[in-house]
Amino acid sequence: MTAPIRFPRFFVTSPAPCPYLPGRSERKVFTELRSENADELNEALGRIGFRRSQTVAYRPSCLDCQACVSVRVVAEEFMPSSSQKRLMKRNRDIVTTECRPWATPEQYELLQKYLAVRHPGGGMTQMEESDFADMVEHTPVSSYVIEYREPGVGSQPGRLIGACLTDEQGDGLSMIYSFYDPEHEDRSGLGTFIILDHMRRAAARGLPYVYLGYWVEGAERMQYKVRFRPLERLTRAGWERISDEEHGRLIAAATAPRSGESGAGSARQRSEGRPQKDALPAAYDLVG
Repeated sequence: MTAPIRFPRFFVTSPAPCPYLPGRSERKVFTELRSENADELNEALGRIGFRRSQTVAYRPSCLDCQACVSVRVVAEEFMPSSSQKRLMKRNRDIVTTECRPWATPEQYELLQKYLAVRHPGGGMTQMEESDFADMVEHTPVSSYVIEYREPGVGSQPGRLIGACLTDEQGDGLSMIYSFYDPEHEDRSGLGTFIILDHMRRAAARGLPYVYLGYWVEGAERMQYKVRFRPLERLTRAGWERISDEEHGRLIAAATAPRSGESGAGSARQRSEGRPQKDALPAAYDLVG
C-alpha cells in the first residue's frame, strides 16, 4: 500500500546567533514543501509548531533552549479589549483587499520603510526587490496578500499603509509576515489593527485559530502577541490555553514602562503590534 503523503526528509541548520535573546545561539529543523500534498503537509506541521518560509517549513531546534513558543489566538472566542475596540473604530475607514500572492513595487517600498524604522540593521534590510518577490510568490500552499489602504479618491485606490502575507489552513489563518507604515501620524497601532483584521477574517470563515508564530518571553519585540486573548501555546503535551491569571501577568509585564521610558510617546510605542518574520536563514548550512 502506498502512503498518500510521502514522509518528508528533515534537515538541521548549523548554530547561529539568536535574533531574540542576546548571547544565545539558535538552530532550526526544516523540510521542503514541494509535493502535490504541500497544503496538507504544511497544515500538519503547523499544528506541531512549524512555520513556513517560501517552500520550506521550519521550527526551532535549539539544544539548550526552549524559549521560542508557538502561539495562536482562538478567533471564535476572541474579544477585543477596550483599547483594541477604539483602534478598530479609529481605523474603520481603512480599505482591505485580499490579493493573490504577487509582489508589487508599492509593497516593496512600504516594506523598506518599515524595516528602516522598526528593524534598522536587521538582516532583512538587505533584501532586494527580487528577494521580496521570492518571499511572496514562491508558495506551494494556499496563500494571499492582504493590502490595507487609505480611502481612495474616485476610482483611484488610496495609499498603501499595510500588508500581510497570509496562509489559509484548514484550522486557521497563519500570519507569515506583516508590515506597515510605522511613521503614519494619524494611524498609530497599524500592526495591531492588521492582527485584529485577521481575527475578524478567521471568525467570518469559521476558522478557529489565528497563528501568530513564535512568542519569546523576555524578548521585548515579541511581547505584542500576548495582548490577544484567549491565547494558546504549544507544549510537549499539545496545545494548552494560557490561564486568565497568567495572561494578565504577561500583559502587565508587556505594557510596563521600560527603563528609561516615559510619557505618551513610549506608551504609544508599546501599544504598536510589531509582527516580525520568523525568518529561516537564507543559506541552509546543514549539519545533519
